[in-house]
Amino acid sequence: MQEALTNVVRHADTGCCRVAIDFGDEELSVEVVDDGCGATWNGSAARPAQGFGIVGMRERAGLLGGHLSAGPRPEGGFRVAARLPLPEHAGVAVEVR
Repeated sequence: MQEALTNVVRHADTGCCRVAIDFGDEELSVEVVDDGCGATWNGSAARPAQGFGIVGMRERAGLLGGHLSAGPRPEGGFRVAARLPLPEHAGVAVEVR
């Protein structure tokens, strides 16, 4: 969620976004949606990719047995959504101290 919110601030050219969190019995779902038009770069709407934010989010979700989708929305703006299985459903050992 932190990376998605950072991307909204840096790239979306909007003052707000929507964050939805759903905590179910077997998985955690997180969604960040904005209605921005994207930051401008030398007068064009498309800015060259410079980082690894979405790739990194996708890799982290995969390491936890989850899934991440990210991309522009047909009605404008951008959406990042992650589904992460809870530890007991992902085969991940969690140590509580």
